[in-house]
Amino acid sequence: MVRMALGVRHIFLISSLAFVLAVSSCSTTRSLQEGEYRLAKNTVNVTNGKNADTKDVQSYIKQKPNPSLVFGWNPFLVIYNWAGRYDNNFLDRFCHKIGTPPVVYDPTQLDESIENICKHLEYIGYYDSKVNSDVEVSGRKVKVKYNVTLGKRYKISTIQYSIPEGEFRQDFSADSVNIMIKPGDYLSESNLEKETERSAAYFRRHGYYGFTKNFYSFTADTLARNDTCGLLMTINNYTRNETPENARPLVKYKIGDVTISHDKDLKFNEKVLRNMNTLRPGALYDERDVNNTYARLSALRIFSGVNMQLTPRDSEYVDCAISLTQSKTQGFKVNLEGSTNSSGLIGISPQFSYFHKNIFRGGQWLNLGFLGNFQFKSNDRKVHSNELGVTANLSFPEFLGLPNSMFKGALIPRTEINTSYNYQSRPEYTRNMISGSFGYSGSLKNFYYQFEPLRAKIVKLYHLDTDFYETLKNNLFLRDAYQDHFDAGSSLTAYYTTCSDLNPKVSYRYVRFQFDVSGNVMSLFNAGMSKDAYGHHLIWGTPYSQYVRAELTLGNTFVFGGSERQSIAMRFLGGIGKAYGNSQSLPLERQFYSGGANSMRGWQARDLGPGRMKGNKMFSIPSQTGDMKLEANLEYRFPMFWKLYGALFTDVGNIWTIREEESEDWNLAKFSMKNFGKSLAANWGLGVRVDLNFLILRLDMGIKMHDPSLARGERWFGPGRWFSNDGFAVHFGVGYPF
Repeated sequence: MVRMALGVRHIFLISSLAFVLAVSSCSTTRSLQEGEYRLAKNTVNVTNGKNADTKDVQSYIKQKPNPSLVFGWNPFLVIYNWAGRYDNNFLDRFCHKIGTPPVVYDPTQLDESIENICKHLEYIGYYDSKVNSDVEVSGRKVKVKYNVTLGKRYKISTIQYSIPEGEFRQDFSADSVNIMIKPGDYLSESNLEKETERSAAYFRRHGYYGFTKNFYSFTADTLARNDTCGLLMTINNYTRNETPENARPLVKYKIGDVTISHDKDLKFNEKVLRNMNTLRPGALYDERDVNNTYARLSALRIFSGVNMQLTPRDSEYVDCAISLTQSKTQGFKVNLEGSTNSSGLIGISPQFSYFHKNIFRGGQWLNLGFLGNFQFKSNDRKVHSNELGVTANLSFPEFLGLPNSMFKGALIPRTEINTSYNYQSRPEYTRNMISGSFGYSGSLKNFYYQFEPLRAKIVKLYHLDTDFYETLKNNLFLRDAYQDHFDAGSSLTAYYTTCSDLNPKVSYRYVRFQFDVSGNVMSLFNAGMSKDAYGHHLIWGTPYSQYVRAELTLGNTFVFGGSERQSIAMRFLGGIGKAYGNSQSLPLERQFYSGGANSMRGWQARDLGPGRMKGNKMFSIPSQTGDMKLEANLEYRFPMFWKLYGALFTDVGNIWTIREEESEDWNLAKFSMKNFGKSLAANWGLGVRVDLNFLILRLDMGIKMHDPSLARGERWFGPGRWFSNDGFAVHFGVGYPF
């Protein structure tokens, strides 16, 4: 049996290697027409000034070659060239659809590229630079080398200022220590531009409404000195596009009248709007107050448009008229996930949610959620699991207990109150969970957080199956996981993304961190608590849980291909939890599981692991959980036709326990660096997505490659076993898996 397993593994590896070699050896120019050449590479050769900062010169070259994805190799370029030239058949059309066409060399763009490079070099301070190109032709490929001779640079020896008289000059002097340009710096238009933007923003924050970088001008004297220059910085009382006849005093403004208007049919608490407004009549004009007010009103999410019209009343006051356009205040969302595998187990998870963004007429959000999770086998009525849940979330646009005036920034933290009830009926037991939490959430640009200083949950189990109960009595860790318990503690979720769109069309990355701690405060009162027969301290006759748990997710999605949008999405997920003190194991609902529509897609949810342990026969429906999880995912998404997109993916990972146990099976579940490779599960698969812009419908089939469970003699799945019993799983879902 071992020899057979190794044989399958070797066949799989040899087949994969043969495929890679075949792809890498294929032509990348086959699709070119007669007389056409593929632009293979652009290089920039700086003939002088080797330490010069010219790393961004490449971006000013107009025509760029196909990007390389893996060590200079682009597999999608190869796939495109598998086809013929004219889309003669389905295979040709398919290869052209998912592949990337070669960039055809265009010599007419050389001169434009050289001009772009010269202008950029002058902008960053290299004057009279010289650029020429060398074109190397090899077969049907072209490589272009841009030879750059950097021009002269001038160090600023002295800086003089010409500033209007009066209060403006005093304010300029107060800011002079922050000026970015210093004697000894190299002269460059780039640095001058940055300084004007910084300085103009400073003045707009100190009363000078309407002041921009167009009031600045610079004169550099490079003739009277050798390799140095004298710089004169001038601030005029008219812009670059005006003449001295248009001059006017540079004066400070105060906030005049502030009015807020909105649709008449919108019922809204005017006090909330006033609290969100940071513009105070009579206060000195500060651009930050305008931006903060705009951000605060937009964050209420009940206005589709926030228009702030600033109008100078005279030379002293600027009035502000804020016009708010109402958006849809109520709505609902429907989500559905489904899965099945070759063993006949079917899972359906419907979800329905209702939201109201102005429930108490003050920007308070109400979210109600209803969920179900049903698993069954059509040929075995005894195998079934039913789960029902309802959640309610109420969010206030304020930090309860503190006035909004204490928060000076663009956004005010929101107060969150959450409650939920969950009912689960399985052949082994029935479980009820009631939970609640109080906390705060907020955001800053692309960073989001939720902090719950207080959360609590009580779990009750009923109707335990006799055999299941006997198993629990003999296993310390299972007994702790499957018992009534009280869970009270704190949690933090932090999330950062470079793109917050629901369906991003550009490359982006994200980081999510979750941290939970429970039971520590209650442990301070252990001396006054009673104990059960197992030594657990009790609250209201129920043991409380004590543990710490953390989870980190890193994701990166690369979008390319222009109008034929393709992407490569990657994700790494790691999590670990540790019970201590009053608990021997994590509560069941806080343990990790793997498999399902968004995880290891070759398995159904909770059907994988832990480690190399075989499936627990106590459960007629899978319920495999662990204290630790590691998972990596890779997915290539490509357009097919209409709104259909295809996907090829692979998932690698598993769950493990970190606790010691005398049982041999449980030791197979324990994480070990020695057996880490053997305990990793792997699958590959393909999928279809319907991209409706506002909604993604997804169908994935995950096919097992390696199952670490010792329940199967051959853990490697060759092509002959992909569609056999328990070799694949099919999942339906809404949205991308990651």
